[in-house]
Amino acid sequence: MTEQVTEYMHGLGRKAREASALMAKAETSDKNKALLIIADELKAAREALRKANATDLENGRKRGLDSALLDRLELTDARIDIMVENLEQVAALPDPVGTIDDMKYLPSGIQVGQMRVPLGVIGIIYESRPNVTIEAASLCLKSGNAVILRGGSEAIASNQAIAACVQKGLTKAGLPEAVVQVVETTDRAAVGTLIAMPEYVDVIVPRGGKGLIERISKDARVPVIKHLDGICHVYLDDKADVSKAVNIAINAKTHRYGVCNAMETLLVNQAVADRLLPELATQYREIGVELRGCSEVCRILPDAVAATEEDWVTEYLGPVLSIRVVADMDEAIAHINHYGSHHTDAIVTEDYTRSRRFLREVDSSSVMVNASTRFADGFEYGLGAEIGVSTDKIHARGPVGLQGLTSQKYVVFGDGHIRK
Repeated sequence: MTEQVTEYMHGLGRKAREASALMAKAETSDKNKALLIIADELKAAREALRKANATDLENGRKRGLDSALLDRLELTDARIDIMVENLEQVAALPDPVGTIDDMKYLPSGIQVGQMRVPLGVIGIIYESRPNVTIEAASLCLKSGNAVILRGGSEAIASNQAIAACVQKGLTKAGLPEAVVQVVETTDRAAVGTLIAMPEYVDVIVPRGGKGLIERISKDARVPVIKHLDGICHVYLDDKADVSKAVNIAINAKTHRYGVCNAMETLLVNQAVADRLLPELATQYREIGVELRGCSEVCRILPDAVAATEEDWVTEYLGPVLSIRVVADMDEAIAHINHYGSHHTDAIVTEDYTRSRRFLREVDSSSVMVNASTRFADGFEYGLGAEIGVSTDKIHARGPVGLQGLTSQKYVVFGDGHIRK
């Protein structure tokens, strides 16, 4: 069976490599046409998508998937609408491929610049979220790449239904079907093969739990764009507007639990803790959020659970929140940089100088002022969609959109110039 899987994956790789060469020179109009046709196919297949997704949800419940995974797996009408909107927005975005930046004349007389080019073939491994199939397909297609998508077994029916829409769209637009390929086998050996064939795959993007991403990062033989955890913080400064502080702290935690940009730790300046925490605790209790806090939090909120050292490094992905009272912004920044995952962190303050310092000193891929961490998302950043979030510091950082799926090469213009 393993040999068959290897042969199957290498076949996908060969097709993807051939398709990537064609996509690198595809016209923007053809790529946009495909995206819009795929959007129409999704609209027409709404009932089929919901039926396939219902099968996955039923199987997931039988397998005992937790509520966070089931939430990620579900394809509601609203999420299908967002998938369609993502395609339309990506089609409307400027095509980065072929653009030349920083063109300048040098003393020798030559002109030097940098041209955006596709990465080539991208392998994406993800769990639950079937909407990733569309996000990945749209961004890879628009940026001139081919993509091999390996979703989780829990979403196999949903992913295949979405893939059918993508294939129809590519065919009608006159582009190779192999531009977007969804792995049809649920055999785990497929993942091991995908991450170890550099002759076909240029970069791997894992989206899922920490265990999956750690495994991919450890075993991959091609570069990986990744983030391991989403331990996001909100710091409520003593110069914060109370209404903004409460609204942001509630939204960042409770808008959705099972996402990587949800707040997991709330930091509160000691000067406003007695005022803010009781009001926040009332709202968190009404929503059903368990509060775990430091000794000062437990003094102010007697029903809070005493936090352990483990709580500060835990991504709950559920209705649990760690809270710590800090002396000042220095302590808040130190806590974030020590315990955080370099994903997304925010400050709520009306002090301009403090906000600028927070932006400069917090070492995360997204840093925010007076806004919920839930905005750390490619769609919300105007990228159309995202392939994932990177907390790495080389190549791409933060939500990875079209530019993150391209590289640059130097281009030189001369007029018979020779080096002397």
